[in-house]
Amino acid sequence: MSDKKNELTNLHPDIIKFQNAIRKKYAAENQTAKKGQILFVGSSSMEIFPVDQLQLNLNLDKIIYNRGVRATTTADLLNHMDTLIFDLLPGKIFMNIGSNDIGFNVPESVFLANYDEILRQIKEKLPDTVVYVMKYYPINTTENFGEEKEEHNQFYAHRSNELLEAANFKVEQLAKRYGYEFIDVNAGLTNAEGNLRRELTFDGAHMLPAGYEIVLGNMKKYLV
Repeated sequence: MSDKKNELTNLHPDIIKFQNAIRKKYAAENQTAKKGQILFVGSSSMEIFPVDQLQLNLNLDKIIYNRGVRATTTADLLNHMDTLIFDLLPGKIFMNIGSNDIGFNVPESVFLANYDEILRQIKEKLPDTVVYVMKYYPINTTENFGEEKEEHNQFYAHRSNELLEAANFKVEQLAKRYGYEFIDVNAGLTNAEGNLRRELTFDGAHMLPAGYEIVLGNMKKYLV
């Protein structure tokens, strides 16, 4: 598949440079990584998941490898499936991808077709791998986190809990089509209004380590 990411998302060159650098780093690490382990894959919400630190207290018999890349869309993941998934031959995959498709206003038909193709390829190439498709994390668009109003409005023009929830339903249907489990590990993240709790986020859309501790606690039953 040709790389059409820039055409749809107009990413800043610095972000593209970072993405290339982190994928190069992952590719190098894959050469010595153990096969059959646990893989976390997705966008920035996965990239900043402090897995290396938090998994030390889990006493798992498997290693968790994080292959999240910021600003990644479903199209971007499709362009780099070997580096981000297949080279590791994971025994379990936890996937959180697509929130940027929504945020970048990628047409829903494109987003869902890409997601479908991601799951199809995994089913075909890794038929024995257990895949957990994750519900999108809630966000907080109502409070001020220090950004300029114009910056806030631009970032959240196509990001809301309502849009994420609508996408969750459709992604769940895709997961079921391939016999994969759709999991909700968000208990404890929201306030009474359903927004991501202010003390768990630094910008309303990305979580602090305290938020990921809650998520990891909810994930434990799937990790063992």
